[in-house]
Amino acid sequence: MNKSQFFFGLVFASFLGAVLAIGGMKYFVNAPEPIVNQQDNSLGHFTSYFEDKDFTVPDGLNFVYAAEVSTPTVVHIRSTYEGKRYNNQMDDFWEFFGHRQPNNNERRGPESRGFGSGVIISEDGYIITNNHVIDHAGEIQVTLADKRDYDAKLIGTDPNTDLALLKIEERQLPYINIGDSDQLRIGEWVLAVGNPFAQGTPYDLTSTVTAGIVSAKARNINILGGRNYGIESFIQTDAAVNPGNSGGALVNLKGELIGINTAIATPSRTFAGYSFAIPSSLVKKVINDLKEYGVVQRALLGVQIRDVTADFAEERGIEEIRGVYISNVGAGSAAEEAGLEAGDVITNISGTAVNTTAELQELVARNSPGDQISVTYKRDGRSYTTEAILKNLQGDTGILTFDSTNSFDGAVFKDAEDKALSQLELRAGVVIFKVGAGKWKDAGIKPGFIITQVNKTSVESVDQVLEILRNRRGGNLIEGVYPNGEERYYAIGW
Repeated sequence: MNKSQFFFGLVFASFLGAVLAIGGMKYFVNAPEPIVNQQDNSLGHFTSYFEDKDFTVPDGLNFVYAAEVSTPTVVHIRSTYEGKRYNNQMDDFWEFFGHRQPNNNERRGPESRGFGSGVIISEDGYIITNNHVIDHAGEIQVTLADKRDYDAKLIGTDPNTDLALLKIEERQLPYINIGDSDQLRIGEWVLAVGNPFAQGTPYDLTSTVTAGIVSAKARNINILGGRNYGIESFIQTDAAVNPGNSGGALVNLKGELIGINTAIATPSRTFAGYSFAIPSSLVKKVINDLKEYGVVQRALLGVQIRDVTADFAEERGIEEIRGVYISNVGAGSAAEEAGLEAGDVITNISGTAVNTTAELQELVARNSPGDQISVTYKRDGRSYTTEAILKNLQGDTGILTFDSTNSFDGAVFKDAEDKALSQLELRAGVVIFKVGAGKWKDAGIKPGFIITQVNKTSVESVDQVLEILRNRRGGNLIEGVYPNGEERYYAIGW
């Protein structure tokens, strides 16, 4: 073999080796991967969304229907406040996210506006919202989703649940169906519909829909100011809500109203992942009462209660960490007449298990005075069941009117109007607008007197005056002013 033949042989061998190497690599690279535990996973379609032209949303994950049904029923509410400007600084981790409630930091100023949301519940114009959205408002205006504007009439409020009922004069309006919040399950999808940041900020985000899940139920966040009769049994969700959403709708995937969005937990006054809504089971009861009577027919069991914790159970010798502990039973109350005693642990109300004070309060509050409920409780390690006939705030089973609900010993109260307060340079007050037989009349108090302090405590609402008076016996110092500017002090004993 000469040198020429040897050279060409080496070139041919190199070429053949390269071809074999490239061919082998292609074979192994393109070889199908082994199938390991292959299964049909419909959620996997989401990974090919941008490639698959025929992609359809799987059943149960479509929010379109619920959004289309509910959005036309949610309105924007604007409240006008004369002579007051409210301090918007956060004084608590918990935050109402509509117009802020009056507080001790409010200061006198020109006319101001608050804003929030509401939900149409009838074709003739009844609208649900939060009490704190319209509280102390001189004028209330409503804008529909189609941009029509109306003046709204206030039908009634219930500060103890933070609900209010409005009415506009119109017919054939779109309205929402009220669903059953009892059927909600933790982890279920929900939508929040409202007007975040609308007309009060540089943004105009009316008719906004956000999605989340039910994070918890029967949540008590102590936002109602420690009211004796306040009810907090919120639905907690992670659907995004912000200032302006107050009074808006929380809906299920059927488009049914299952809550009224009310508050958020936040360190910054904007959404941080935790929002709270009043359950529809409670909303229905309150709104029906406001529509029929003007005031809520509040049913009371007449007990002071607390949750059973591990430490408390060990301290009191309670065997199971469940139920709600009765710390006190009111004299002449429904509970006393049913045989309940301090130290009993309530475990069930009319077939529904209770494990927190919030759950018990909500279950009782859905009833009316005169209704009978079944109470299961534990005493000395044994379980018993009794029947209790619920009573009203006056200790009987009658229907209450505005006068009877807002009265004490012959005097009937109402919140002072902003215009009257402004003229007298007062920050807040409660008007006595009727004086009947009783110690108020005996003391010489005349209608029109504006109470500013009771026992050296400044008062801003009728509920606050009633709570002070109903929980105190003996002498009371009443301070205030008449419309002509005359300041007076009265000492009255009960």
